[in-house]
Amino acid sequence: MTARSRWPVRVVALSYLALLIVVPVGSVFYRAFAHGFVAAWVAITTPDALHALWLTLVVALIAVPLNTVFGVGVALILARHRFRGAWLLDALIDIPLAVSPVVVGLALVLAYGQTGWFGRPLAAAGITVIYAVPGIVMASAVVSLPYVVRSVLPVLLEIGTDQEEAAATLGAGPAAVFSRVTLPSIRRGLAYGVTLTTARVLGEFGAVVVVSGNITGKTQTMTLFISNSVENLNSTAAYAGAVLLALLALFVLAVMSAEKKERGPRWRSRSDRSQSDSEPHLLLTG
Repeated sequence: MTARSRWPVRVVALSYLALLIVVPVGSVFYRAFAHGFVAAWVAITTPDALHALWLTLVVALIAVPLNTVFGVGVALILARHRFRGAWLLDALIDIPLAVSPVVVGLALVLAYGQTGWFGRPLAAAGITVIYAVPGIVMASAVVSLPYVVRSVLPVLLEIGTDQEEAAATLGAGPAAVFSRVTLPSIRRGLAYGVTLTTARVLGEFGAVVVVSGNITGKTQTMTLFISNSVENLNSTAAYAGAVLLALLALFVLAVMSAEKKERGPRWRSRSDRSQSDSEPHLLLTG
């Protein structure tokens, strides 16, 4: 393809992105500050808005680390072990991507509601899951479950086990092998998966609206606050909340991008591995 023939393709691609992303997001920013910065600030600093923001951040701070630990563990199991039922585990990971988030929320209500399978003993113990923060955390964790696994698993399969086996041969234990060899190798994929997980948790609506009850000032996240503002014809608060969520997502993306640039590529494919076997030793002793 010549340089001249690339221009139409670029124009089509950029126009498509502009119509789907740039123009809609730009219009949200424009309408958020159409009545001035002060009006947007007042709308987003009301007690209900601040509580929704606080709850959104709390849910993200709980759900994202949980899915990160679980995702890395499942990716290691699928990449490094062969066992019966591995295909089933691999398929179950993708269920949140295949079904509607509303279905996920309804399933959690049926399982953990006061009349559900696990809800009754939990309620007897004084633990409320549905229409409370634990239910919101569970819903957010379920819908964002696959991202870390699907980002880390291909990297683990590509790098193989040569370096890990060499490190184990040199006397490193499982914890040292993971922290000194495996983790640096999957850092790029892990950062990408964490970014996607965080963005999904911050913007989740369908599953959360089912399990939370959308109680203002109690179980209302920022996405639910935006929805309620639209229904109440409070457009300034809705647009300001949307801008705030967008800025949070952009901040996470910027942090992850800066981390990638600072550390550079940390994994090599099998075809690129031409260094001596002393590299694992350097990783373990350095």
